[in-house]
Amino acid sequence: MEGKKTKGRQKIPIKKIENKDALLTTFSKRREGLYKKASELITECDVDIGIMMISPAGKPHSFFHPTVDAIISRFQNPNMQLSQGIRLDTITARNKVNELKNRLEELDVVEDATIARTTFHDQVVEIRQKGWWESIEQVNADEVTIFEAWLSDTCSKMRHHSNQLENGASSSLGRESFGV
Repeated sequence: MEGKKTKGRQKIPIKKIENKDALLTTFSKRREGLYKKASELITECDVDIGIMMISPAGKPHSFFHPTVDAIISRFQNPNMQLSQGIRLDTITARNKVNELKNRLEELDVVEDATIARTTFHDQVVEIRQKGWWESIEQVNADEVTIFEAWLSDTCSKMRHHSNQLENGASSSLGRESFGV
C-alpha cells in the first residue's frame, strides 16, 4: 500500500486565535456546530435545552428549546410543574420545529431530484455536443443508456404532440362539415 497523499483530518490544538477574521469565522462555525449538536440532543433524547453566549464581536446569541420561559422555569425549580401557558408554548414550539423539519426534508428531496434532473440534462447536452452520430464507437455504456432514455422521452413527446395535432385537425374537419 502506498503512503497517504494527504495528512487527512488532523487534531487542531486548542489555543486563543489572535487573527480577528479567523476568530470570528471560527466562532461562527463552532456556534453552528454547537446548535446542531443541541438540536440532535433534543431529537434523540427529548430534552429541553438553553444556550446563551456573547460573540467576540459583542453580539448576543442564544438557542432555546422549547422556549426561554420553559427553560428558565425548569432551571430555577427543576421539580416545579410548568404552567398551562408555558406547556402550551412548549407544545406549539415543538410542533413548529417538527413542521419545519418535515418541510426541510421535503425540500431536500426536491433538491436531490432537481440535481439529478439537471445532471441528466447536462449529460444529454454533452452527448449531443460530442456528435455521437459521428463517433458512436467512443460512446460508453452509461452514455448509451442516457441517450436511450432521452430518445425514448423525445419519441413519447413527439407521439403525444402528433396525436394532439391529429385530434385538432380531425376536430376542425368535423366542425367544417357541420358549418361551424
